[in-house]
Amino acid sequence: MPLNRLIAAACLMACSIAVHAQATSTGSGQGYPNKTIRIVVPYPAGGGIDLISRAIGNQLSQRWGQPVVIENKPGSGTIVAAEGVAKAAPDGYTLMVTTDSTISVNPHLYARLPYDPVKDFAPITQMVLLNQLLLANAAVPANNLKELIAYAKANPGKLNYASYGSGSQPHLAMEMLKSQAGIDIVHVPYKGIPQAVPAAIAGEVQLTFSGAASSIAHIKGGRLKAIAIGGKSRLFMLPEVPTFTEGGFPEVPANAWFGLFAPAGTPREVVMKLNAELVKMLKEPEFNQKEVVAKGYELVANTPEEFTAFLVTDSQRNARAVKISGAKAE
Repeated sequence: MPLNRLIAAACLMACSIAVHAQATSTGSGQGYPNKTIRIVVPYPAGGGIDLISRAIGNQLSQRWGQPVVIENKPGSGTIVAAEGVAKAAPDGYTLMVTTDSTISVNPHLYARLPYDPVKDFAPITQMVLLNQLLLANAAVPANNLKELIAYAKANPGKLNYASYGSGSQPHLAMEMLKSQAGIDIVHVPYKGIPQAVPAAIAGEVQLTFSGAASSIAHIKGGRLKAIAIGGKSRLFMLPEVPTFTEGGFPEVPANAWFGLFAPAGTPREVVMKLNAELVKMLKEPEFNQKEVVAKGYELVANTPEEFTAFLVTDSQRNARAVKISGAKAE
């Protein structure tokens, strides 16, 4: 995305909360909810974002006495689901739990999108961060970033890494690391994490990225090495693994986020009711320990305004990463 378009998008994003606040003309939100709520997830059933969405849906249904249905609509890099939600009635009964791909990455990957990530959605809350681990096959002669970079420099093109496609989080993170460290590591795209992690274990590739929940057993079992992790602080489950920031690479985008959105124009009262309920739920000790901490997520649970401000900087960060990676999508 050209710089002028990026700046314009950032300004629009920063103003979006004000626009959403004026959206009460579509309805007051009084009596909400009084029928089934649909939460669209742009990923297949069974993944981390699907599981936390179902846990949230179950809790909302119990608390509000209305059915909450999770609808999985994978396809086209989250575009299918996002387009549908963008065009849904802005009444709070169609919501979307999605990741940075939809809002912060796709605008820089695609020349055209059938939705506007700034104008078409009302941010409700950024629920959690999923900090990604850089993982190495057990045979790789490196145990930390310094050793990995030294080995890669001494053996240009010998190492390869698995991602789940051009423009995916592992692809952007590794390409940023390669650019900043001045190393040559070959990209090998797979269909998803379920294929990439076993490939690294088997030695088909030497490196990949994954969240703690899907890789900690392999790390503890010695099948994979944890080289570094995204985020601001170390993961309590793996306190010995330093962050990319500690290793001198704070710009490596080795994390993703899960957030809740409604269509733009959803009444402010509905947005704030959803935010209050989600934040309360995510912070409750029983839910937090089971659905957040135990799965290696970092709790965020912020306000719509805080989420909107974050989206501006996140989009700018991903614009730089996409440009460095050279990733494009049609």
